[in-house]
Amino acid sequence: MSNPAGVLAVRADDARGPAGGTLHLEILGPLRLWRDGVEVDAGPRQQCYLLALLLARAGRPISTSELIELVWGEDAPSSAPNVIHKYVGALRRLMEPALPLRATGSYLRRHGDGYLFAPAPGMLDLVSFRELASAARAGLALRHRDEALDRYVEALGLWRGPAGDTYASGTSAMSIFSGLDREFFDVCVAAAELAVSLGRPERVLQPLRLAASMAPLHEPVQASLISALGAAGHQAEALEVFRTARIRLVEDLGIDPGEALRAAHRRVLSQTPTSAVVNGADGDETQAFDRFTPMPLVRPAQLPPDLPTFVGRTDELAALGGLRDDLGDTRRTGPLIVALDGMGGVGKSTLAAHFAHLVAGEFTDGQLYLDLRGDQAEVGSASAADALGSLLSSQGVHVSSVPETLAARVGIYRSLTAGKRVLVLLDNARDSAQVRPLLPNSTESLVLVTSRNPLVELAALDGAHLLHLDPPDMETARRLVRRRLDRAPNRLAPETAAPAGILDEIIELCGRLPLALAILAGRLSARPRLSLATVAAELRDGTQRLAAFSGSQGVRDPRNAFAWSYRQLNPQAARLFRLSSAAMAPGISAEAFASLSESPPRVAHAALRELADAALLDEDDKGRFTSHVLVKAYAQELFLQEESASDRDAATSRLLQHYLHSSYHAAIVLAPQGSMVAPSPAPAGVVVERPTSYGDAMRWFENHCDVLPEAVRLATDGAFGVVPWQLALAMQPWLQRSGRFHDWQDVMRLALASAHERGDRIGAARAMRSLADSCYYFAANEEALDLLSRAQKIFAEHGMLAEQAMVHTSLHRIHSELGQHERALEETDKALVLYRTAGVEQGEIWSSAARGRSLVRLGALDEGMSCLADALARNAIAEWKTDEADIRICIAECLGEMGRPHQAVEQLAQAVEAAVEAQNRIRVFQASILLCEARLDLDDVPGACQEWRNACDAMHSMQNGGTRTMRDKVCDVGDRLQHVTEFYPRSQDPQR
Repeated sequence: MSNPAGVLAVRADDARGPAGGTLHLEILGPLRLWRDGVEVDAGPRQQCYLLALLLARAGRPISTSELIELVWGEDAPSSAPNVIHKYVGALRRLMEPALPLRATGSYLRRHGDGYLFAPAPGMLDLVSFRELASAARAGLALRHRDEALDRYVEALGLWRGPAGDTYASGTSAMSIFSGLDREFFDVCVAAAELAVSLGRPERVLQPLRLAASMAPLHEPVQASLISALGAAGHQAEALEVFRTARIRLVEDLGIDPGEALRAAHRRVLSQTPTSAVVNGADGDETQAFDRFTPMPLVRPAQLPPDLPTFVGRTDELAALGGLRDDLGDTRRTGPLIVALDGMGGVGKSTLAAHFAHLVAGEFTDGQLYLDLRGDQAEVGSASAADALGSLLSSQGVHVSSVPETLAARVGIYRSLTAGKRVLVLLDNARDSAQVRPLLPNSTESLVLVTSRNPLVELAALDGAHLLHLDPPDMETARRLVRRRLDRAPNRLAPETAAPAGILDEIIELCGRLPLALAILAGRLSARPRLSLATVAAELRDGTQRLAAFSGSQGVRDPRNAFAWSYRQLNPQAARLFRLSSAAMAPGISAEAFASLSESPPRVAHAALRELADAALLDEDDKGRFTSHVLVKAYAQELFLQEESASDRDAATSRLLQHYLHSSYHAAIVLAPQGSMVAPSPAPAGVVVERPTSYGDAMRWFENHCDVLPEAVRLATDGAFGVVPWQLALAMQPWLQRSGRFHDWQDVMRLALASAHERGDRIGAARAMRSLADSCYYFAANEEALDLLSRAQKIFAEHGMLAEQAMVHTSLHRIHSELGQHERALEETDKALVLYRTAGVEQGEIWSSAARGRSLVRLGALDEGMSCLADALARNAIAEWKTDEADIRICIAECLGEMGRPHQAVEQLAQAVEAAVEAQNRIRVFQASILLCEARLDLDDVPGACQEWRNACDAMHSMQNGGTRTMRDKVCDVGDRLQHVTEFYPRSQDPQR
């Protein structure tokens, strides 16, 4: 037999395959395979390892990628998938020799992109073990204790040694096999407790000795063996087991034996057997309560000290105070529970302790505190049973009187707290299941719980109030740091020790996270000569930011806090978290995440919910996901460590493709006949957002206003397959209408430089035309004319009629602004001919309106009005609301020249309405300021004042408060208003 001992074992007595033979598998000890009563060699070591993994996960699928990771780890060869496939085929033929080539077989089945081992009844000893253990527990629930012990002993008899001794080489594999061992240990402990209580301890001694040899530092197992040996009359062996266990604990872990081991030792010394209770010796939990007498003790006051540097959290304290007032609500049937959740290091424990101290005097029966250690690995967190043991001890129950079972402990705890006024602070809860047994049985008690995750189940089942904590605001964070630094006698005040603003920069680079700020303040206090400028320089490098908080022995830094949350994620959510660091700006949609991870939207949504529950991502009211600056730094560390360079580039490329295609689909809704160019089809895995209405398209762009300019910058790198000018051009309709003039210029200059670098003349021409339009709003007319001249030459060379027409439209606008109306009329007439030839109906409407404007300014009012009326009528038929405001502004100008001011006011009022409906901030401003002047000419001062305010609001809603030209116009009109009234409130000063 070539495969080594020490992996899993399974036995079957009558498992028949399709060929008619019997098949037996053993994994609870040496890995062994039996067919027709004859043991069969399971093959080479890696093949045996693969079989062991599949058997350990019997009934549950394992993906091929996970198998590769478990078998090879980071050293997986490129041929690993083929090797896995070969091993699976070989194992199928071992189990079913008559199986046709490439057939799936009865047991080892394909499942998605992985495999699943589906054993027949009785085939696998692991399944048999679990079935027998479940039967034992069911027997206990029915008070069939003798039958339960029989099933326990039968289950334990299947175990022959430790799981995974030889094959488990990686951390992930070790956790799988260690999990099986833990199942064995748990059943051993339960069986020992039952056997001793029934007076038959000798029945479990053999499996207990095996378990004790497998886990020499597992205190419950060692304690169970000591108790069983003592009850069976083997006192000398029991004392030797205790002595050996104590030496190992001290030498290997540096700790003394726990209470369970000491209690078992005392029972052996006193020759008293364990009085274990399983739902009471006769099934009545009250008997457990009757067996102890609380010791007299002082009123418990276990709250941790209040933080002397506590600042802020005014709103949260007010909310907690308001909830505390609910203690007087007679309709409640249980304690008042408040569960605080938030990311690691946000200050949940500090706030809970501070509030507990504020109200502690109201709870006359004392305050209880427990750190449930839910922020540690699962094996390090406190079980509900252990937590109850501590709470019972604090209530005066002697340790020797604390019952063994969870149910009995719960019963005693509830009896002790019934009707009392107790404050209970449960810190670092893992989940609701850990908390629920610890709730006191009193409507006058208050329970404060802190947890990384929102305890939704606690709210649903026990009426808990959930309170989420975010990092504090800037002022509170600043006070937090200053108060800590003020307590350092050798430290200069931060205002005098560093350039202005450096402290605020540090706070922002820490994301205002209290834990991070406290650690840095501690560093600064310990090293008085360490400058704030040096600390800020360390924090500016995002890839090294978390290193600024490490190195302090015994201090739990942000990386450790985030790492715990990360380790709890399933593989899909963990990968999505790593990839989230590729997001270019805060606020990324679920669809963008799906594209980033190449996942179906449904899968991405589920992973995002898990990340939000783990406080690693936060979802805003627009459905976008953001991460704290330090959490993102941690994700970036993982991204660089665990994702290959090619995978990182592929993820970034998919994200850029998502923004390109989504922007294009939103842009064609805003400007159906605009200048966008359809990109190549989206690559596989890219999920494209497709707004269907005008309002949805504008909202989509607003929701991505921060990330899109960054996407253009990243695309200029050239390594990700996205053409910058295509993305920039798709953004133009929204940039223009929302008044984001600076972003418009920035992205177009980047796009133009990239097009020049790539030798893309047509792309450069498109970028130049759009850049010229943005220059118009900055009154950079000379630059705009030069750009348009160069673009027109390229468009003419390539016979691009619609693009040439757009250039003439832009030239008309600039010449009109310069007062060159004859030249402007010539340009718009050229544009009209080209639009008609190219079949661009909306362009024809633009040209008719522009022609009307020029004619009006040249004094041809009737002809100009005719052009404008025609443009307005055609626009109404086409239902393009985006151009209505501009046309009505021109009509109002014509009516004013005709001496019909009241009709001009009507047109401007309708122009404002149309511009508001189209969400065109530029047109809202233009129509409002013109309407203000028109009303002022008619002596309608109140109406003029209102329109002036509207114009100011529209201007301030634009990027950087609009352009210089707009601000000057608002000031001029404001001066006119000031001459006729004391209006012009300084709160509306356009320079604000």
